[in-house]
Amino acid sequence: MTAALTAEGLHTCYGKSHILHGVSLEAAQGCITVLLGRNGAGKSTTLRTLMGLTPARQGRVTIFGADTTRWPTYRIAASGVGYVPEGRRIFANLTVEENLKVPIERSGPWTIPRIYELFPRLAERKFSRGRSLSGGEQEMLSLGRALLLNPRLLILDEPSQGLAPLVVREVFRVVSQMRDAGITVLLVEQNARMSLEIADYAYVLDDGGIVHAGNARELAADEHRVRALTGASAAAAA
Repeated sequence: MTAALTAEGLHTCYGKSHILHGVSLEAAQGCITVLLGRNGAGKSTTLRTLMGLTPARQGRVTIFGADTTRWPTYRIAASGVGYVPEGRRIFANLTVEENLKVPIERSGPWTIPRIYELFPRLAERKFSRGRSLSGGEQEMLSLGRALLLNPRLLILDEPSQGLAPLVVREVFRVVSQMRDAGITVLLVEQNARMSLEIADYAYVLDDGGIVHAGNARELAADEHRVRALTGASAAAAA
């Protein structure tokens, strides 16, 4: 299967701290690839390196066949990559609809009306300011803003973090629908059970290095291995 994104031997440092130690991974086109790991394993740093936000000291990143290792972030985004960092970064003083109008829409199937179809709750609250939204609504808004760029590849960092169980299920339902719509998804998550349910392929990162790579459902079926690799249970309730 063709890879939308390939990382080869990434080494990333913050000052004198060596965070990533030769990370290599692929995100296959039209699939969901999940990157799991304990807190502090280097998952978010991996995504920041892929997006050009934190430069790699060594290694190579290829996105849609182009070597993007030294590209600035805006150029990576312009090539068709959407990025939703952890923290739900929305404009607190703008309404939902104003937030959705901030990205410059690229031609494609994702429009504001379609975002409202995907997230009916946002349609109900389109005149509410960002600061008044719940955590789940803010996450929906962040995802909607990213989709309006009509990305070919969407990189998501901890979309379920801090959300109520019912909202977590809704977020993962939408991520699964993104794949069904032809978007390649690279997902960083702490929620092993839910992410392995929807993912096609799984990597596990520990102490800045890949310690597991394989079929997501096969990993999900091995409860002891999931717990040993991530410290989390694949069978625990979301």
